[in-house]
Amino acid sequence: MITTANGAAEPLLWKPEQAAVMLGIGRTKVYDLMRTGALRSVRLGGSRRIPATALTEFVARLEEETDAA
Repeated sequence: MITTANGAAEPLLWKPEQAAVMLGIGRTKVYDLMRTGALRSVRLGGSRRIPATALTEFVARLEEETDAA
């Protein structure tokens, strides 16, 4: 768990469904982004999880692409 500035604890790894809610996109899109490598994920047993840092990196790349356009 990571402790945020407001003292709340957040997981280090998110389920794809949770990441979808956080990003404001659909679950299928998250799986597509993981499949193409656009959103980094790790294998945990038989499932995939998305590191909290991967979500931050993904959004930062989107912002860079928007700024460059």
